[in-house]
Amino acid sequence: MALKLLAIREHSRRELARKLQARGFAVTGIETVLDRLAAEGSLDEERMLAVYVAERLGKGFGPLRIRAELREKGLSDSAIEPHLEVVADDWPLHLAQAHDRRFGDNPPLDQADYGRRGRFLEQRGFPIEMIRRFLRRSH
Repeated sequence: MALKLLAIREHSRRELARKLQARGFAVTGIETVLDRLAAEGSLDEERMLAVYVAERLGKGFGPLRIRAELREKGLSDSAIEPHLEVVADDWPLHLAQAHDRRFGDNPPLDQADYGRRGRFLEQRGFPIEMIRRFLRRSH
């Protein structure tokens, strides 16, 4: 079952353990299987992190949301940060792409529209100060 889940997509150790427990497998058996999968390279959290960050970036999500989602999957900040740092210089570009995909490159019509755009970008996981700089500078 664990291999079947890993064939669908990469999982963190904690996420895979939760899914196996929910399917009725014993905790001690799960740990043994996860140790074996990790030893043979089928369960690789570094690979999972790289794939997940790239996927979420492509969908227009920012660093705050990606970090929160990875924490929910049981990954530590020390494991997450290097993967977010790699693209740190590109966050403003990703923010602009998420904005333009949703709103086009037209400036906000009024204060309410400015607020709506800011809330959208905040919900996508971009830092508030970065959003303010983008909306003030670009529009």
